[in-house]
Amino acid sequence: MSDDLFARLIELFNQPGPVNWRLAGEISSHLAGEPEPIEPWLAEEYRDLTRLAQMKIAEVTNLEIGDVVDATPIDRAGWTGRNLKSLRYLVEPLAEKMAMGGTGDPLEGMMVPLGPAILGAQMGIMIGFLSHRILGQFDIGLPTAGAGDLYLVVPNIEAFAAENRLDARQVRLWVALHEVTHQAEFAQPWVRPAFLELIGRYLDELELDPASLTEKLQSFSDPEQFEAVLGDPAGLAGLITTPEQRPILDSIQAFMALMEGYADFLMDRAASKMLPDLDRMREAMTRRRAEPSQAEQIINQMLGLELKQEQYRLGAEFCSEVTRRWGEEALDHLWRGEEALPSLAELRDPVAWAARVLLPDL
Repeated sequence: MSDDLFARLIELFNQPGPVNWRLAGEISSHLAGEPEPIEPWLAEEYRDLTRLAQMKIAEVTNLEIGDVVDATPIDRAGWTGRNLKSLRYLVEPLAEKMAMGGTGDPLEGMMVPLGPAILGAQMGIMIGFLSHRILGQFDIGLPTAGAGDLYLVVPNIEAFAAENRLDARQVRLWVALHEVTHQAEFAQPWVRPAFLELIGRYLDELELDPASLTEKLQSFSDPEQFEAVLGDPAGLAGLITTPEQRPILDSIQAFMALMEGYADFLMDRAASKMLPDLDRMREAMTRRRAEPSQAEQIINQMLGLELKQEQYRLGAEFCSEVTRRWGEEALDHLWRGEEALPSLAELRDPVAWAARVLLPDL
């Protein structure tokens, strides 16, 4: 990192607000890299395939698809610029904890004013790393703060197809199906608020780890140390530690697993006749999910949130088993409200879920 850039970062530390979003923007832009123009014909193909995906998903589910939204094919720099604050609900509650102080630690006087910079740097690193990995808006299993936007990160999708020797057009449609399905899930009026409420309850119980914070603060005083932090996916993670709050965390994991599993279930049904390479794409995606990205490692180490391949599988198998036992209509019960969603234990035992949710209606 150049001395000039480091000097600019130091200047940015004094930005107002609970999270230093300007610092976050500088770091994420630096990590995302230069703009990569997208050929007009390719952008139009992505939009056409997304419209096709919306039609096909509507054919295989009773889930209300919602308003048709045109996809926005975008590059890494463009996605970063539009999504800097898209996961702000993960970090803004932590700003309040840092601002409160009251621990009596002698370093508290330094932690409180630097809290916005620490969190801004954390979010800048996370979004910057994500820009090189994410295929679409719902690719990491977490919803963004805004609703309705459907971004497809073209360089990453094309690279995924090339690296796995897959037909690029089939991969484009596969990603479009994934995004449209998740968009439909979170378009249900209660889904996004219910998820954000769960996250809020979880974050309320988290505690700051002063020892970890002290260690990270040292990196802000040395350009070389700060550069090393930017290159390390865990560099500014571990700022907090989790107490015993397993039930809430299990509910979040179950929620995320069901959303991803239901999406996989619908995508298989919608794509089976359109994508000859579906099995190979599924295998490639399984390998990809088994290797968490740098940004996903940060989310896990910062908050303890982790969506493992096993949970994706559980969600999809739950949907398949419910359909096999009680018919496709039984899955419609999932969308009546938060109380109808399966717990982590019920994902492994669909009969228990059916006894709680389906039997009262019989």
